[in-house]
Amino acid sequence: MLAAGAPVRAHHSFGVEYDANKPVTLQGVVTKLEWTNPHSFIYIDVKGSDGKVVNWKFEGFPPSVLYRTGWRRNVTLKVGDEITIFGWRARDGGNWGHSREVTFKDGTKFIFGPPPGTGDGGANAPAAAPVPSN
Repeated sequence: MLAAGAPVRAHHSFGVEYDANKPVTLQGVVTKLEWTNPHSFIYIDVKGSDGKVVNWKFEGFPPSVLYRTGWRRNVTLKVGDEITIFGWRARDGGNWGHSREVTFKDGTKFIFGPPPGTGDGGANAPAAAPVPSN
């Protein structure tokens, strides 16, 4: 009965909220990381060409999938880290999107979410460790 009062987050398909024709790559500073089900979120501050800082929210895999792919809570990514994030922008044009890949300053890359159209919620996520770039 107590659970009935809890907020419900509907699981949605990629195409409902994100546009595969609007890829976005942004550099920014991590302000928050939420390890939540059914999706985790990374928030970053991005400085625009006009000097204004805008906070962006990126959705990704649930914590269990992140863990399987090499992420460690409060270790892999921390508030204040500078990252580059690649994903697809929200259909409504807001400052949020669906993330596929996070690149750290040292070139290390981690997968944060599935590619568009898979709808697998992480079932087919790579089980490999992070791949350092050359």
